[in-house]
Amino acid sequence: MTRLAAALALAIGLPLAAAASPKLVSFEQLRGWREDDHDAALSAFLETCGDLDARDWQALCGLAREATDARAFFELFFQPVLVEGGRDALFTGYYEPELRGSEVPDGRHVAPVYRVPDDLPSEGPWLTRQEIEQSGALKGRGLEIAYVDPVDLFFLQIQGSGRVRLPSGKVIRLGYGGANRQPYSSVGQELVARGVYEPHEVSAEVIRAWVRRNPSAGRALLWTNRSYVFFREVNEVPAERGPLGAMNRSITPMRTLAVDPAYVPLGAPVWLETEGEAPLRRLMVAQDTGSAIKGAQRGDIFFGTGRLAGKRAGRTRDGGRMVVLLPIQRAWDMLPQTLADPA
Repeated sequence: MTRLAAALALAIGLPLAAAASPKLVSFEQLRGWREDDHDAALSAFLETCGDLDARDWQALCGLAREATDARAFFELFFQPVLVEGGRDALFTGYYEPELRGSEVPDGRHVAPVYRVPDDLPSEGPWLTRQEIEQSGALKGRGLEIAYVDPVDLFFLQIQGSGRVRLPSGKVIRLGYGGANRQPYSSVGQELVARGVYEPHEVSAEVIRAWVRRNPSAGRALLWTNRSYVFFREVNEVPAERGPLGAMNRSITPMRTLAVDPAYVPLGAPVWLETEGEAPLRRLMVAQDTGSAIKGAQRGDIFFGTGRLAGKRAGRTRDGGRMVVLLPIQRAWDMLPQTLADPA
């Protein structure tokens, strides 16, 4: 590791192994920076900045509450830092599903949405998805929040939050409660590995359709993802607000980014540049995490709630880059030299 990498790790409070290849860049090097809606980004930043403990972050949060020019605030008090960790950049999308469900099993809604079991160990892997579903290990223990379609449950667990609409009209809002700590694996990649689809053909809708056409093989396919997520009810969050993220605050559509906290501090502003069918040039905030989000240049964009958001999220699989905005003194203390060359 270079001295610069070690300095960056110390500056942002990350493990030394995390800061593999940092580089300071200027705001002029952020493509589309001037054209973004910085007021929207500032609102998202204010949602969680009060929970950051460090003095410099707290000072900036106080200044953010009084800021009248959002772009000037970010440019005056932050330094863009590009951190690369060896893997290719990948940006995907996620959303908050809204599902049909029932309080008791019926013809279609037979998969229980479980609360966290009391005997879930605090460390180490627990039962796999297949073991939980095939053995009925949790059945009859009063852990059932609602019942939904089995395929919908699988994708609900991937997203980590959602809403279940009952026949009575009541809506149960679900937040992430815990997991079995088994490794996550992509069933889409599994279908590609089997030669069923080409990589560009795979999406959430394609996977759903394949599983429904092949019930037995589809169930076995879902079991290849050993990870299993438990939920909790979060009905105290108003319907018009976003679901709770990793910082236990409501997240914002198209302004919240799920990141790997080994590389990006939660609560930090992040400039995102993606390529693909609908390129993004946008200031976001690192307010969430995910079991599949690993690496310095790996991010997951929150698209919002409902079916349309789900379609947009499912089509997103783009390259690009993200640049973390750090408190300016924190960034510059690590490197008493001029800005790096344009990235």
